[in-house]
Amino acid sequence: MVCDYVISNRYMTDRPRKQGLVIFAHGARDSRWAEPFEKLLRRLQARAPSLEVRVAYLELLKPDLKSAVAELIASEVTAVRIAPIFFGQGGHVREDLPQLVEKLRQEHRDISIECAAPAGEDGGVMEALADYCLAGLEV
Repeated sequence: MVCDYVISNRYMTDRPRKQGLVIFAHGARDSRWAEPFEKLLRRLQARAPSLEVRVAYLELLKPDLKSAVAELIASEVTAVRIAPIFFGQGGHVREDLPQLVEKLRQEHRDISIECAAPAGEDGGVMEALADYCLAGLEV
């Protein structure tokens, strides 16, 4: 199963559209591993103060994706975008994430749930990483 990376057509409500974003990452045993994602969360909140943003982890850290989406829905979000902060299409992105997203869509049929492509597949992200790698070099 592959994540479709398109906007879900399951948004079937007359409620005003309120968007939410979930930054989705792998997770680790060391809670300090989450610090960059918390920084990203704060940066997003500063740039888009009206947007409801949450961080979620696949494993080892909390909250998980289901809990983060539930928090957004509790804050009256009607459209959720999941941004996987993964570099490529490994097993978690190809198999685990699509299954999680489909379960969420089944549980929340009146909520639009969109899954973006992994961050590493975005041209802007790759350009930023190339700039980082080349910084300080004479090339």
